[in-house]
Amino acid sequence: MLVGSAVRRVAIVGGLRIPFARAYGAYATASNQDMLTAALRAVVERFKLQGERLGDVAAGAVLKHSRDYNLVRESVLSSGLDAHTPGLDMQRACGTSLEAAIDIGNKIALGQIEAGIAGGTDSISDAPVVYPRSYQRLLLASYRGRNAWERVSPWFGLRPRHFKPVLPAVVEPRTGLSMGQSTEIMAKRWRVGRAEQDQLAQQSHLKAAAAWRAGFYDDLVVEYLGLKSDNNIRADSSAEKLAKLRPSFAADGTLTAGNSTPLTDGASAVLLATPEWAAERKLPVLAYLRYGKVWAVDFAAGKEGLLMAPTYAVPAMLRDAGLTLKDFDYYEIHEAFAAQVLCTLKAWQSPEYCRDVLGLPEPLGSIDLARLNVKGGSVAIGHPFAATGARVLGTLAKILAGDTSAKRGLISVCAAGGMGVTAIVER
Repeated sequence: MLVGSAVRRVAIVGGLRIPFARAYGAYATASNQDMLTAALRAVVERFKLQGERLGDVAAGAVLKHSRDYNLVRESVLSSGLDAHTPGLDMQRACGTSLEAAIDIGNKIALGQIEAGIAGGTDSISDAPVVYPRSYQRLLLASYRGRNAWERVSPWFGLRPRHFKPVLPAVVEPRTGLSMGQSTEIMAKRWRVGRAEQDQLAQQSHLKAAAAWRAGFYDDLVVEYLGLKSDNNIRADSSAEKLAKLRPSFAADGTLTAGNSTPLTDGASAVLLATPEWAAERKLPVLAYLRYGKVWAVDFAAGKEGLLMAPTYAVPAMLRDAGLTLKDFDYYEIHEAFAAQVLCTLKAWQSPEYCRDVLGLPEPLGSIDLARLNVKGGSVAIGHPFAATGARVLGTLAKILAGDTSAKRGLISVCAAGGMGVTAIVER
């Protein structure tokens, strides 16, 4: 039986993560399993779940070694949870851990489980490096040999080129373009200039730095490998400094290292449960995960921007919820690039786009930028691909819990492959 007798509320008990670190630095020797295990252990310790069996743990990584085929289950076994707790590997690019939260939330809502953890991890520093496909074929041909000659003869084809490693590249197979190159196209199409991108990036840094100074992240982030806080945040960020940076993806482009997310290592996790399960253990309920929606765009044909899927997902989700874009106290929009956020906001304000592309009778509307990413966004904090969604969900839940006048928050995460994952969180 897939569905219980009633749909149940999905409580967000709390989220924890390790500090997000610039790649090739503090976590240079850590693996995805190491980092995810650290995030899960933090949840287990904070909420006293040692030896407890949870209904499921769903998480994933984007850049993943073949050895990590059972990454989440292996991390669960080292987390302190009861060994009977299952683990599920998921991957939806940058939306992975938010998708994992929706998956766990659905199981709770349908009565399949009482509690579970959603999370994600990614390491640029420990990215899988492989040898060319031709070398693999040579090895396999030798392995298949039935006699000494058949096992030895393939090696006569060995050449120096076989030892040239193939590094992972974050490019779209359909277009051959990196995410930054694709976003440059979006920025030109939507006439998003360098100055407004730099301004949003500056605010991301200043808000994140202020949140750390105020102690907001003290109970959301646990020390790991000697790092106590996110190390990409620039408290002294200024328009003048950002303006001096060169374009990163095109000679005449507007995207720079300053208004784009840095390559980042890190992991995060969020505990979800029924309110009754939380109450039995005297655990807090910060907020509730109410709605989720995933969408995709046909970017490969060149008609739509690679990271514009949230422009579809959000209005579809608002229809489900019977809400408008202005019915939110806080907005968490993942800053893959400052330009991506600005393109999304312009699209929702465009009568033509909303009518001709989204099929809406009027523009979705604008948002109050003072309510956007109020504790900093991905440009400042960093973006370990699969870990960002859980980072945002845990942050937003705490923001709502601390604001008695607030009712709800919106989450929007763009993802590679022309996808987007969105969610609504309520008090």
